[in-house]
Formats: sequence, C-alpha cells, structure tokens
Amino acid sequence: MMKKYFEFDKLGTNYRREIIGGLTTFLAMAYILAVNPLVLSLDGVTDIPDAMRMNKGAVFVATALAGAVGSLFMGLIARYPIGLAPGMGLNAFFAFSVVLTYGIPWQTALTGVLFSGLIFIVLSLTGLRELIINAIPAQLKFAVGAGIGLFITFLGLQNANIIVADPNTLVTLGDLSQGPVLLAIFGLVITVIMMVRGIKGAIFYGMILTTVTGMIFSLIDVPHKIVSGVPSVAPTFGAAFDAIFHSPGELFTTQFLVIVITFLFVDFFDTAGTLVAVATQAGLMKDGKLPRAGRALLADSMATVTGAVFGTSTTTSYIESTAGVAAGAKTGFASVITGLMFLLALFFSPLLFVITPEVTAPALIIVGVLMVSNLGNIEWTKFEMAVPAFFTVIAMPLTYSIATGIAIGFIFYPITMLLSGRRKEIHPIMYGLMVLFILYFIFIK
Repeated sequence: MMKKYFEFDKLGTNYRREIIGGLTTFLAMAYILAVNPLVLSLDGVTDIPDAMRMNKGAVFVATALAGAVGSLFMGLIARYPIGLAPGMGLNAFFAFSVVLTYGIPWQTALTGVLFSGLIFIVLSLTGLRELIINAIPAQLKFAVGAGIGLFITFLGLQNANIIVADPNTLVTLGDLSQGPVLLAIFGLVITVIMMVRGIKGAIFYGMILTTVTGMIFSLIDVPHKIVSGVPSVAPTFGAAFDAIFHSPGELFTTQFLVIVITFLFVDFFDTAGTLVAVATQAGLMKDGKLPRAGRALLADSMATVTGAVFGTSTTTSYIESTAGVAAGAKTGFASVITGLMFLLALFFSPLLFVITPEVTAPALIIVGVLMVSNLGNIEWTKFEMAVPAFFTVIAMPLTYSIATGIAIGFIFYPITMLLSGRRKEIHPIMYGLMVLFILYFIFIK
C-alpha cells in the first residue's frame, strides 16, 4: 500500500534508498535545531531587555515540531522528497531586523509570520502560486537550479572555513592547516571517492565517516549523554495570537505591512526555487512543469502557519533536500522519514551537536556539483536568454539570497525577450513579476 501510494515502482526506488535519503536530508538540515534558538534569542547581542529575547528551549521545540509537521505535510500531501524547517535568512530578518532594529515585539513578529502563511494558503488554494511557477520558462528554471547549486556550494565552503571573509577581496582561501577545515576537506575527499565509485548513499556515509573521524581526532565532542528531556514550548506557543487579541493596533501600521510582505516575498520565491531545483534533480519535472505543484505549495504554506503557532520564524522548503535526493530519495516517503527524525530529535538533542558545519559542508558542496549540471540545458548561444539566466545564476551566491537572484533574472527576462522580437513567448505573468520585483527593490529591499 505504501509503495503504491508513493509510486516506488514507477520512480525506480525502494525503502532503503528513501530511508537513507530522508536521513541524509535530516542530517543536512539538523543544524537548524541548534542555530535557530541562538538566532531568535538574539544570543550574543548585549545590552537589550530580556523581553526582546525568545526562550531558547521553547524555540528548539518549536523548530523541531515545525520541521516535523512541515516535512510530513510535504511527504504525505505533495509526495515530494523535500524537508521543511524554519529558514535561515528569514530567521535572521525576524530577529535582527524586525525585533532588534524595528523594535517590534517578537510576539508581533510571529503574527506577521502567521499572516504571511495564511495568505500563502489562500494563494495556494486558488492555484495562483502554481500558475506563477508554471509560467516561469524552462530556461530560467534551469538557471534557478544552477544558481542554487552555486549558492549552496559557497555556503558549504564558507561553513567549513575553506572560504573566509577578507576586507580587501571580500572572500579568500581560509587557513587549510586548521583541524576543522582539514576535517571538512577529508569529508569532501571521501565523499567524492564514494560518488565516483557509484556507491549509493555516498553523501550519507560520507557524513557518518566524517563525524566518526572528527571524534577520533577530538575535533568533534563525543556526547556525554544521548537522551535528554524535552523543554517546554509554553513560552512561545500561541504567542502569534497575542497581538491579534491584546494589541491589534500594532497590526495596522505600514511597518507591519512591510514585514508581512517581506516574509511573503522571500518565502514564496525561495520555495519556488527549491521546489524546481529538487524536482529537476530528482527527475520529477514533466515538460518543464512541476507535477502536484499546488499540493507542494499548500504543504509549505501550512507548515509556515504551524511553525508560527508553535513559536518560530517562517518554515520553508530546504535546499539541503538535494543532499537526500543525491543519496537516492525520489518520493515523499523520504520526507516522512525526515519528519519523524525531527520528532526523535526532541529527545536526542545531545547528538545534534556532533553534526557540525564541517560534517555537513561536504554534502552541500557535492550537491552543488550535481546541480550546476543544469547549466548545460541553457541556450547560451542566444544572448536574450543567456543574460537573464546568467544574472539569476551569479546573483544568488553574490547576494547570498536565492530570492534576489530570481528577482534580478526575472526583471531582465521580459526586457531581453522583447528586444529580441520574441514577445509572443513571454507569459503575461512574467510582466507582472518584473514590475513586482522592481517595486520590491525600490521600496523594500
């Protein structure tokens, strides 16, 4: 029954591949369980009232529950091998821009996340989100996939400190003699060897071997205990409703509207890019369109609302899911496994700290290698197509934003196509997106 629902035979997969893929996706995403509580609690920021900080324990639980519910939604409703959790970037905007800079209470910020999720649901049920994604030309979809590949490769290299910041050149090569950097390089080499040899689940096994090696050489702490109690989620649960019932005046301001629009905008196009990239890599795209796109978008929307209720920033589809796809995942069963792992993580938090950036970095780098193959599908000899595709690809790592890369490419696409006499090939929605993106850069970005 399970195999039939997830179409194992049709997609040429099995339980072993899906389980390994789901575990790989979880391990690649697990850092969010440690990072999100630090970001939302404004850890490291001094001289601010405690009222501005979210409770770390509650945020940890909210993060795990949002990841579990979101991934289960995606697996069971949309049947895609995509894990969901509170998104990096969006959590930083939530904490450092909305709460710290604007001075808006975190409870009200959660209300903004809740509203953006509810708007998402409406757009998904009306089919508008699916219509927009399917209106994007195949060439730009390939560019989005390749751009995300470069972005996560850069992210992996940065997480491993192989590439570091430099005041003169922005980035430069890090100190390769450092133990953690050498551990990441070891993980990269061992994973490449297994990939070249055609070993299924090479990325997953690479992460395990890297973790064990790190413990042997005292680069990763051996956990003193495995099981721990689950913190209370009470400090954040339902806080998103506080402003609605106790201070509704805070919701009728231009600042709050900008917050909701920003959450909406970034999540929409980050999710669109991730869905296209993962589906393309898994071979699930049909005639340049995303099957069951409406269900996938609805699952993502529901996850955002659920996460806001539990008490965390916007829950979104994770590009790290491509690590699971590379390990063999092709169906939603892998996402079910990822969701169950998030639930188990509530009781095994000490083990999460062995999954360090050095462990996940090789997986991100290898997945980037796999994803840039999309560049081969772009018509580079046609300049009107090469320009928007190139800007989409290059802007993602350089601006550190998937959504910004999409925005820049989508602005140039109608312009170059019009000037080349290919007006009939432009979907009307692309004109609307161009205008929206221009307005976004003028008034919000």
